[in-house]
Amino acid sequence: MRLVKNPAEMQQEATSLKLQGKTIGFVPTMGYLHKGHLALVQKAREECNIVVVSIFVNPTQFSPGEDFERYPRDLRRDQALLLESGVDYLFYPEAAAIYPSNYKTFAEVKTLQDKLCGAFRPGHFKGVCTIVLKLFNLVMPNRAYFGIKDAQQLRIIEKMVEDFNLNIIIVPVPTVREADGLAMSSRNIYLTPQERQAAPLIYQGLLAAKTIIEQGERRAAVIQELIMQKLQNSPLLKPQYLSIVSYETLEDLEYLQGKVLIALAAFLGKTRLIDNLIVEI
Repeated sequence: MRLVKNPAEMQQEATSLKLQGKTIGFVPTMGYLHKGHLALVQKAREECNIVVVSIFVNPTQFSPGEDFERYPRDLRRDQALLLESGVDYLFYPEAAAIYPSNYKTFAEVKTLQDKLCGAFRPGHFKGVCTIVLKLFNLVMPNRAYFGIKDAQQLRIIEKMVEDFNLNIIIVPVPTVREADGLAMSSRNIYLTPQERQAAPLIYQGLLAAKTIIEQGERRAAVIQELIMQKLQNSPLLKPQYLSIVSYETLEDLEYLQGKVLIALAAFLGKTRLIDNLIVEI
């Protein structure tokens, strides 16, 4: 596995690989890797000649007061996991190389970025779109892999690729979970033992919703109430939002129809966790 830190060098390598007819699969991450990230890598390894993983804790997607400084980082551990997973290139740029002092340009997807998580994290998805677009330009992937756990991010990236006519296939990869259903996340390490014990209630609420949907329930308010009842089983769990929306537009639905995203965010102490369920009606 080759470690590349210089953006221009990464772009030169990608250009050379493309001229050789290689298919590049790309997994962008912020590091502190877990099995969810490695599932993305595995999918890329199965489908592409070359696999590139980036590690970059992107400052422009953190709002003031969020956990940018304390976001977990462990490059040596991540390198070992990626080497074992058969990654060809690890792209690990410095922030100053990505955002030089005179940097002025940003990308954003209007309306989609202001809903769900975006309503509580202003500027977050503007930062996400900007870094992903920059990474796409540097890595030049044929296929890029994103977890369904971050469903709003996935939808926004899909829309950005469509609107900018980028010749990249976005590949969604199912959420990887702990044995008790908690969606894997780098932020899970922040949870105290008591908070960790309460965390699976999030997925239990989504599973309960899935069951009544399969039984024919289509009223969003009824489904939301059922999920909230599950979340209220622990006083430690503080929901931030629970929304049932069209996956395509992220607009709220009164009745489920088409491709539907049930998304929520909740706090356990200072740790913010997200999860979702996607259903086709």
